[in-house]
Amino acid sequence: MNVNRSGILFLFLLLFLVSPYCAEAQKKSTRTTKKAPTKSKAQLEREKAANLRRIKEANRILEQTAQKKQASLGQLNVIKEKITVQKGVIKNISSEITYLNKDLQTTEEKVSETQSDLERLKKEYARQIYAASKTANSYNKLMFLFASESFNQMMRRMRYLRQYTEARKKQAAAIEQVQQNLSQQLSTLTTQKQQKKSLLDVQLKENKNLLTMHDQQDQVIQQLSLQEQSLKQEVEKRQQAVRQLDNLIAELVREEIARAARAAEAAAKAKAAREAAAAAKAGKPAPEPTEPARSTASTNRVTLTPEGAALSSNFASNKGRFAWPVGRGFISQRFGRHNHPVLRGVVVENRGIDIQTGANEQVRSIFGGKVLAVQTIPGMNNIVMIQHGEYFTVYAKLRTVNVSEGQEVDAKQAIGTVYTDAEGTSELQFQIWKNQSNLNPEGWLQRK
Repeated sequence: MNVNRSGILFLFLLLFLVSPYCAEAQKKSTRTTKKAPTKSKAQLEREKAANLRRIKEANRILEQTAQKKQASLGQLNVIKEKITVQKGVIKNISSEITYLNKDLQTTEEKVSETQSDLERLKKEYARQIYAASKTANSYNKLMFLFASESFNQMMRRMRYLRQYTEARKKQAAAIEQVQQNLSQQLSTLTTQKQQKKSLLDVQLKENKNLLTMHDQQDQVIQQLSLQEQSLKQEVEKRQQAVRQLDNLIAELVREEIARAARAAEAAAKAKAAREAAAAAKAGKPAPEPTEPARSTASTNRVTLTPEGAALSSNFASNKGRFAWPVGRGFISQRFGRHNHPVLRGVVVENRGIDIQTGANEQVRSIFGGKVLAVQTIPGMNNIVMIQHGEYFTVYAKLRTVNVSEGQEVDAKQAIGTVYTDAEGTSELQFQIWKNQSNLNPEGWLQRK
């Protein structure tokens, strides 16, 4: 039989060219979109939850201060806190949109690539069908097999025919798989576009809310400006209370330094006496007496016992991890010198931080220690000072006190409740000292 060998050659060549292409197409069709770093997205979710919680807390506190008809610094502080948190919300949304834009771009690239793959697969499949139909019309398969020059050649041709048929089936399956992937990608793309639109709408809404908050802030500042004289009197009373508190703390620390020095000196004398008695009993000469550590009384540091040194070390090692002295609230005034929020040219100084919170909020010791003092100062109300080795924590503006001087307290133990002033502002003054050095408490507390 005469067989068109060029047609046969075309058939075999097509078979071997298509098979690897099919495998590559299927491999491409199963590629997945690269994900944005999960850690960053998880961080965004945590920040979002924290912002929502802070806004909720601020709204509760604002409701309390807003019950008074007259504008107050407490109201202004809450509105400022809400503005700060609102900016964080908007920044969080912008970051989400950035990640979503990256996902959209990746998905669009994937869709484009998949569409190209699908088009190539379809064209290749069409060529296979055309080649198969052309061969079938020109030659009978039996004639093609019987034209073999040997039995081995006939078996090879049978195997090639089967492989070619399988290749067409694989090509069809690859087309179907790519079509399914494309459908899923298009669905994902639609969802991502909807998410982006929703986020943009939320961002627009939150920007409007921010403008409203700024308007509220301006209104409160304007109202407070009309109370300039009373505000100046309030600042003077506060500064007087701060000076009294500073003097009290300095005096208490000096007394503790002196007491610890005396205790250390007495312990050294007792130790020397015991050593001398032991030497006399053993018939040995008494050891040379050492100079008592009188110099410690004039230093600026507390002379620590081994237990006190361990407590101090433990306190210092927990820096940045202490729970807040109140369960909820925000920092209404930070550590250091600041311009008054309303009065021009007036600078106020804060030895600690003011934490504005809700009425009757419990105040807790941030660490275990001994209550060094419970005092009362006009403008600061009740004050509790707790010693932690050479560290001291001060809790001022308390309405009630649950502890007494000399009492040992544990970490997170309730020591009293926050005082609420006539304007409806509930605020705690919190300080940390190391010996006679004033520290910024914000760096010692957990970040909210």
